[in-house]
Amino acid sequence: MDSWPVNWEALDALIIDFAKSENLIEDSSPPSSPSLTSSYHSRLIIRQIRWSLEVGNIDAAIDILRAHAPFVLEDHRLLFRLQKLKFIELLRKGTRDDRIFAIDYLRKSLAPCALNAYPEAYEEFKHVLLAFIYDKDDQTSPVANEWAEKRRYEIAGLVSSVLRAHFHAYNPIFSMALRYLMSIHKGFCLRQGLVLPISNLTERLLLEERDFPALPPESLYEAQVFDEVDIQALAHAVELTRQGAIDSLRFAKGDLFQAFQNEICRMRLDDAMLDELVREYCVYRGIVEPGMQTSSEPLKVNPPESGCCSSLDSSIDVDHSTAKHSNSETSALTDLSSMQGIDVELRFASEPTNNLEDCSPSGSHQSEISSLLRNRSKGAGERSKHKRWRGRHDDLDFISGVHFNRDGKQEGVECTSAEDKYEIVLQMKELASRGMAAEVVEEISTLDPDFFVQNPVLLFQLKQVEFLKLVGLGDHSGALRVACSHLGPLAARDPNLLKPLKETLLSLLRPNEEALVTGLPLHALATSLQVAFGKRLGIEEPQLMRIMRATLHTHSEWFKLQMCKDRFESLLRIDSLKENNTPVLTSLATSKSNIDSCTLGSSQATISSTTGVSDDSSSTNQASSQDAICDENAILKVMEFLALPRADAIHLLAQYNGNAETVIQQIFA
Repeated sequence: MDSWPVNWEALDALIIDFAKSENLIEDSSPPSSPSLTSSYHSRLIIRQIRWSLEVGNIDAAIDILRAHAPFVLEDHRLLFRLQKLKFIELLRKGTRDDRIFAIDYLRKSLAPCALNAYPEAYEEFKHVLLAFIYDKDDQTSPVANEWAEKRRYEIAGLVSSVLRAHFHAYNPIFSMALRYLMSIHKGFCLRQGLVLPISNLTERLLLEERDFPALPPESLYEAQVFDEVDIQALAHAVELTRQGAIDSLRFAKGDLFQAFQNEICRMRLDDAMLDELVREYCVYRGIVEPGMQTSSEPLKVNPPESGCCSSLDSSIDVDHSTAKHSNSETSALTDLSSMQGIDVELRFASEPTNNLEDCSPSGSHQSEISSLLRNRSKGAGERSKHKRWRGRHDDLDFISGVHFNRDGKQEGVECTSAEDKYEIVLQMKELASRGMAAEVVEEISTLDPDFFVQNPVLLFQLKQVEFLKLVGLGDHSGALRVACSHLGPLAARDPNLLKPLKETLLSLLRPNEEALVTGLPLHALATSLQVAFGKRLGIEEPQLMRIMRATLHTHSEWFKLQMCKDRFESLLRIDSLKENNTPVLTSLATSKSNIDSCTLGSSQATISSTTGVSDDSSSTNQASSQDAICDENAILKVMEFLALPRADAIHLLAQYNGNAETVIQQIFA
């Protein structure tokens, strides 16, 4: 699984978009979509409402709703739940005045609303009256659930789901894709009985809790007919019951993709942990500079103590210059717009750097790196544009205590020597991505003479690039010298390189510079070089790279089991993350063919395949019993009547020659 190909350039674009969408960076350039700004503002409002509800400040949440989303208060089903929660919070305070106010609130607000909310509301109203008698600490009381602080999180999640759908304030594409991939990864590992090293990290990142689903408007409860294909696709994509998928489609007025986004955003991530993973990735990829400069110390507002949820939304940091303690959440919402966190200078890898060829490192290994950096960074620093990393509003360590300290090494990359190492690795990556293979080999060999001895395949690939570049320039003699001096001896030591060597030599017959340059996966080669050379300098690849590699692999394997194409992969750009970017050892004319390894087939015809993951002997028998093409309607019928996953339905149909009626009769018999 370590070699599973990922299009890192596509991931870079998604992560940069994520950082902009979440306002994590100060960027004067216009957003890629005008909706990004309004979406962020809406998410900020939702976050503040959620936080207010989670800390029990119901009045503040209602005030913000009245100002920004009055439709929520016009829905008596939601209003009753909010008022019931406010009644409990008044009693929770325990003072005589609050108890008197609770009785008055009960009489004037909660009771009238209970009559019009929904059929069960009045019974719930009478039940909550028991809170007058039973103490909040009595875990055996009939109203223990009403007293439980998790009820705050349930209502907060419900309101958040409603607001998110109403404002179309969905999470950025990267965030949704990550949720989806980790959810599939978890299901696949459970089904296959696999325990992967990365699973511990994904389980901490993807929380067990989900927001409550939004309530469809009462007018939509009339009978609606949805395509069974859509129902089953949604149910199995986000782990819903069939009725849950129907309710979700009803709320989205039949829009499958909107329903899918609503459900994906109900999944909760540890946002503090995600931010640290993203920052670590950005440092590694050269998007964010290693050094960190803190411009101001944020003011921390402690989150409520609760075992129910651990969330970024549970705490807010406000700039010292504007923040004051206040019970007014509207004021707190205003403060949010001026929040400032950690300032980090951000430099995008695509921007040019100067003097990449002018370097003559000498002395010890570390002094060579420092010398190289000094010579190169002088000109580059003058021309590169810098952006600042604002960070999220919360202090990451304070919220979740997430640290990424490996093997007792110093966390982060903030020491000077670490910055030097990151810089030199990034510059080698930049040279490789520009096709400057000869310069890369020369520089790395100077810094570490043994590197290519231990990585001969990388040397072969770089020399391939050098050979093809010379052919493109018409220097056939120089190209043949490279082949005789390097490619030939390397292939002689590794028979696996003979075939790509022959195909590379064929380029002498096709001396077209444009074809040579456009066909070669230089970015993938540059990333492979970055990982290998970084490890030699003690720089581990970021954990997010491991997560993406593993989850994209299990995504492909999962849909091999399902024997269909993922209907949502284009929406979440998962298909672009799998596009051909593997540094193949072939000529340019054939390099693009590897994309076929990521093609999962058609959604109309369902063809069996093996997963290639399970090692037990049953996998062979299972594959042989599923050689036939199964009818899509038969699969859907078995899934619907027997409430089975797609793979299980196909397995049963394979046993009974694809006859759905026979399968159902045999099960009920």
